[in-house]
Amino acid sequence: MDQTLFFILIALCSVSECVQRQYHFINEVKNWTEAQRYCREKYSDLATVDNMNDMNELNKSVNDRSVQFVWIGLQKTGRDEWRWSSGEPALYLNWATGQPDGRDDCALMANGKFEDLPCSDNRHFICNNNKLIVVKENLTWSEALRYCRQNHVDLVSVHSEEIQRRVMNVVKRASTAAVWLGLHNYCIMNMWLWVSGEMVCYHNWAPGNGTTPENCSLENRKGAVQSGGDQRWISLPESHKLNFICSRY
Repeated sequence: MDQTLFFILIALCSVSECVQRQYHFINEVKNWTEAQRYCREKYSDLATVDNMNDMNELNKSVNDRSVQFVWIGLQKTGRDEWRWSSGEPALYLNWATGQPDGRDDCALMANGKFEDLPCSDNRHFICNNNKLIVVKENLTWSEALRYCRQNHVDLVSVHSEEIQRRVMNVVKRASTAAVWLGLHNYCIMNMWLWVSGEMVCYHNWAPGNGTTPENCSLENRKGAVQSGGDQRWISLPESHKLNFICSRY
């Protein structure tokens, strides 16, 4: 690879990605389980909050200022252990002073802070939409790309561990052992690129995949994610017919 191009690519990979969640305040009251069911049917899930940026967006989403208490997707799953409804670990917690008090198993946001409350309480709630969708049609990579661009935005590009977690959350719904990503091999330079145009800076390859030169003499290679196991990426011929993940943002 040309040395100048190599240094340009390294510089591109040093640029951090920032993908914000989209939150939807629901002006109805339900208990926590009913709210979870509603969000999963209409959006993706009850709200997940990973950092202060998410927290600020969550706060802004409540467009009825008379509402002070809203369910979020935080639930107690064990002794002093809390997880998000999506299954993600609760790495960011913004508890109010003295919370959680250990008596209840579901959490809401009150005045920008988290508090635990009985799951049976009826409250307003916030859904989030991770904007990824698994399409359960078996298409070649090129057909999947065309489908996503015609019906959504694009085949998904995975720039970070956070996006990979979102992929792992939705790929479990697939009916094929692997699912197409927006990842393709540029054979001439022996490098992988996303269809969105970004470099592959974050990697999650399965052993023996993606790190050695590809044999493109017979067929071009594309990237897929395993729908089971540890859900790592694999290299496959582009004519394989798989489910695929579209991005809607």
